Amino acid sequence: MSWQKEADEIRKRRQLAKQQGGEHAVKRHHKMGKLTLRERINALLDKDSFREVGQMAGGAHLDDNGEVEQFDPANYILGGGEINGRSVVVGGEDFTLKGGSPNAAGYRKSVYAEHLAIERRAPLVRLMEGGGGSVAGGADQDPRKPRTVGEPPHTPPRLQVIAEAMGQIPIASAALGPVAGLPAARLVASHFTVMTRKTAQVLIAGPSVVERALGVSMSKEQLGGPEVHLHSGVVDNLANDEYDAFRQIRQFLSYFPQNAWQSAPRYNCNDPVDRCEDSLISLVPRDRRESFDVRQLITSVVDRGSFFEYSEHFGPSLVTGYARLNGQAIGLFANDSRFYAGAMSAEAAQKVRRLIETCDSFHIPILTFVDEPGFMIGPDAERAGTIRYGMATCAAAATSTVPWASVMVHKSFGVATTAHFAPDNYVLSWPSVASGALPVEGGVAVAFRSALKQAEDPDALRKELEEKLAAARSPYPSAESFAVHDLIDPRETRPMLCQWVEDIQPRLGELRSPVSFGLRP
Repeated sequence: MSWQKEADEIRKRRQLAKQQGGEHAVKRHHKMGKLTLRERINALLDKDSFREVGQMAGGAHLDDNGEVEQFDPANYILGGGEINGRSVVVGGEDFTLKGGSPNAAGYRKSVYAEHLAIERRAPLVRLMEGGGGSVAGGADQDPRKPRTVGEPPHTPPRLQVIAEAMGQIPIASAALGPVAGLPAARLVASHFTVMTRKTAQVLIAGPSVVERALGVSMSKEQLGGPEVHLHSGVVDNLANDEYDAFRQIRQFLSYFPQNAWQSAPRYNCNDPVDRCEDSLISLVPRDRRESFDVRQLITSVVDRGSFFEYSEHFGPSLVTGYARLNGQAIGLFANDSRFYAGAMSAEAAQKVRRLIETCDSFHIPILTFVDEPGFMIGPDAERAGTIRYGMATCAAAATSTVPWASVMVHKSFGVATTAHFAPDNYVLSWPSVASGALPVEGGVAVAFRSALKQAEDPDALRKELEEKLAAARSPYPSAESFAVHDLIDPRETRPMLCQWVEDIQPRLGELRSPVSFGLRP
């Protein structure tokens, strides 16, 4: 007695389930410059490491003899694998089958993706290209016949597990084609998002729906292409092609632990910890009105080649990213004086808050380079709600649980400066720093308003007062009063921060559980 017949049937069905949307659909997909989902998974993961879950999911059509006549595979592929030897869960829509719009088995597998990642306490990678639900799915239903619709009232909301996953495991998502509806919602529920330059669009609804509802005719690219969403903040980074997107995801995950119960990773470092960059001594101009390249500062201090920037085009007055210091993964942000003099706009505040909360969730220490003139001002800033978003970011910093180091580089003014400091902060100051309630220029305009109005030469008086007050803002009193840990030669920044990394290791070892956040403005 043997079960060989059934075993053969299992193998047959598995093979049928791996068939994609036909040779024509695959060729059309390749012609558009896109990989199939299985090709994407293989390109992302370590070689031969993918272990599929639900290999036989789909719908079988049997003939009169009970043999499989046709098989509709689940158009969502899910499973585990490895990236650089570390376990991950990966899933995505198969666009060659129904354009990625989920069939019954595909939908169940897509909903299970977050459950599986939480269960395994492993990072989740979503490779996305799909249009969400379709009204065509119910077109052949007879409304006169009773049928089960919806889900029982005791069923948890489908998005609940997605929210839970974000606090427990790192999530990276790639838009590799058109992504709309629920897939678009899941895309943004990630710690890192990337989209391909020529093939991806992210949409709440596609052009046909938009035109029917609003009478507006636009292409997918105009509605949700890279030029839209790199500036909206919906996606963090742009990839030249799919392979570049996979490279960015692999790099992003390298800064993260597997889950919120582990410490941030630390790697061997070949970059000398005592490296002092001579260029830093002259990086900040003496003329306070001149800007400088803050990315040069960042790359001069962190481990060589380790800086990974994201969301460059959203809120560009602040730079955000991840890097390493003596092998230790860190999150970092810094003002970019070339945009609004580095002022914190509503958009910049949102992305900095997201960085702080992500680092808190996964116990990644934070480094900030302070060149903060304050919140962005003016009518556009008021309409954008800058003060609300800015205060939420300040609150995130004030309640942060991870170690922070703040290097005061140039300007440090107003309430927005508090977003650069957290409890038990390590604070270093450069001799180029100037701090206070207001920048000199704004302070003179307010405090000496009457005198300037009455002066024979207001511009000359304004310049005289500004120069006098600027000269009085020396960095030495703060150091002498022990208001900072140290006033340093800028070239000493890397050695001092590498020592800080050593000093915080015992504290990092204690941070090994998920965190939660209170209500913020």
